[in-house]
Amino acid sequence: MKILLLATATAASLLAAPQAQAHDASWELRPTGVDMKLRAVSAVNSHVAWTSGGREVLRTTDGGRSWQAVAPPDTADLDFRDVEAFDAWNAFVMAIGPADTSRIYRTSDGGRTWALSFKNDDPAAFYDCMAFFDRFRGLALSDSVDGKFRVSSTIDGGRSWQRVPEENFPPAIAGEFSFAASGQCVSTAGPRDAWIATGGGATARVLHSGDGGRHWTVSDTPLPGSATTGAMSVAFRNARQGVVVGGDYKNPASRIAGLAWSGDGGATWEGPAQSPFGYRPGAAWWGDSVIVVGPTGSDLSRDGGRTWRSLDTGSFETIDCAAVCWAAGEHGRAGVLSRR
Repeated sequence: MKILLLATATAASLLAAPQAQAHDASWELRPTGVDMKLRAVSAVNSHVAWTSGGREVLRTTDGGRSWQAVAPPDTADLDFRDVEAFDAWNAFVMAIGPADTSRIYRTSDGGRTWALSFKNDDPAAFYDCMAFFDRFRGLALSDSVDGKFRVSSTIDGGRSWQRVPEENFPPAIAGEFSFAASGQCVSTAGPRDAWIATGGGATARVLHSGDGGRHWTVSDTPLPGSATTGAMSVAFRNARQGVVVGGDYKNPASRIAGLAWSGDGGATWEGPAQSPFGYRPGAAWWGDSVIVVGPTGSDLSRDGGRTWRSLDTGSFETIDCAAVCWAAGEHGRAGVLSRR
């Protein structure tokens, strides 16, 4: 049930480039040298990116020309499904699974050494993904337990984690969980806003917090919900404009709608009249454009998710954008989105 990168230009020019040129972009592959499905990627800039999947945690500091294997020691039996990096040296990586196989490690030396930041002590919990507001404040999301959502938070850079009280969440619906598909089932925008994407139940839903993850509300999306369908990834450009994506991971070429957009912070969701088809577990904003990826291709919208065009037909599972976009997926495939 689990499927679980500034250059030398000024900051202003970095932001202007993707906004003006996203429609002229194309993927350039950067082979990682591993044969593993990569499930998460964290973009720092055009030179630096981190990616993870299975037992692998990889880092590049030369734009993907070479990759270093930097997984924590003695973790070959873990499944690393999320990575969140702040620069070439500081990063967190999450292993998913039941009980104490759900773990978070942190490094401050580029993966030479790691400290165990979090280890799940509840046999009923299964952590799926994490997201950070900044270097100190972050959220880690588990599947619901006994009809209650489960989120742990840190305010000290991962040195300690505390459970968000169950009463601060709406109740989970029957069968509801989050997918460890792309490291994006929880996301943040700005210093206070966070969102959670869910599936598994009869309705795919999105939860929102406007106070740094302390209190949450929920809204329905038009995405279908079932044990294999639902919302896999949620991405917001700012506190109001966002998309949620997913589909059926068992049928990646399905023609079911797998995307919805919101202009009110996730209070309401609308399916676009013209939408990408096929399973899309990854989504990211690049300036004022949004890009979604999946096993059957990548798609681009320049109007907040209302209309879409195909960008590429290659397979990726996850995407993250900073000055540039990085994506990763099946058989260690990785790429960087550049202007033609």
